[in-house]
Amino acid sequence: MTADPTVVGVPRESGAGERRVALVPKVVERLRSRGVAVVVEPGAGEGALMPDALYEQAGATIGDPWSAGVVVKVAPPTAEEIANLKQGTAYIGFLAPLTSPETVAALTDAGIVAFAMEAIPRISRAQSMDALSSQANVAGYKAVLLAAERSTRFFPMLTTAAGTVKPATALVLGVGVAGLQALATAKRLGARTTGYDVRPEVADQVRSLGAQWLDLGIEAAGEGGYARELTESERAEQQKRLEDAITGFDIVITTANVPGRKAPTLVTAAAVEGMKPGSVVVDMAGESGGNCELTVPGETIVRHDVTIASPLNLPATMPEHASELYARNVSALLELMLDENGAVAPDWDDEVLAKSCVTRGEG
Repeated sequence: MTADPTVVGVPRESGAGERRVALVPKVVERLRSRGVAVVVEPGAGEGALMPDALYEQAGATIGDPWSAGVVVKVAPPTAEEIANLKQGTAYIGFLAPLTSPETVAALTDAGIVAFAMEAIPRISRAQSMDALSSQANVAGYKAVLLAAERSTRFFPMLTTAAGTVKPATALVLGVGVAGLQALATAKRLGARTTGYDVRPEVADQVRSLGAQWLDLGIEAAGEGGYARELTESERAEQQKRLEDAITGFDIVITTANVPGRKAPTLVTAAAVEGMKPGSVVVDMAGESGGNCELTVPGETIVRHDVTIASPLNLPATMPEHASELYARNVSALLELMLDENGAVAPDWDDEVLAKSCVTRGEG
């Protein structure tokens, strides 16, 4: 890549319902202080309630972002968007490299140097770039609000002149970043919270949030902070034990994903049937097939008087803060590529850059 002065382009997101933007005005100001020019497509920040005027005040130019040397986005690029990129452009954004190899192939053919936010290694010095975690925090928070909205019961215990109402009980299945945020949010709303994960080492994190730990006696700790895929016999035993446990909860929020694979089934149809009428399941794994056997991704349905919601792209429903967090992640990665003059000069011996780069412009 050349060491020319860096121009960063920020296109408007084209996906249905995608309201986030890859850079926000505060981050534009930071990049400008590093000598980086920023070009923002007209209306790019409107979905996040950030008008063009705010970007101009931050020092950005409103114009065509696709001719910039670095293009940053949120959602994976469409074929048409890839065609707009010039050869040698550095591209930063979510790319779903494990499940959308055709996107990576198209970027390779176009000669793009592409960095996948999902591929950033989960190591200490890359925490500021961890967009999966920042967006999972947003999703975990919003999932609890959706559960509270759809529930027929209060979350907190209420003592009134008419008597005392018991607090709702909430079970979170899968306690990564999204699950821990869901537990914390449900606790703040007053629910009695319980967490479960096949990785026993997260039990202390669950308890630190004031939640109980559901111990089913099945462990599946994997690499990189993710759970490994369970064996067939482990899955069968897990489902049997979970079915019994799930029926005692008013709210179940599921967050379990295995990278590059279909989401594991944790909430069976039998478990739903055994839940009390008016209970709610919020399945956060709908984009990879869902953790609930009855889930219809992207829809909210009622089965056996239990509401099953599977919202997609929850971070986009809170676009202002989701964009702020994502922009900081993108900026941290971008600044790692810059030399002392503000030019893009990636050090391919750097673990973060080497592992997050999925194509190096060899079209």
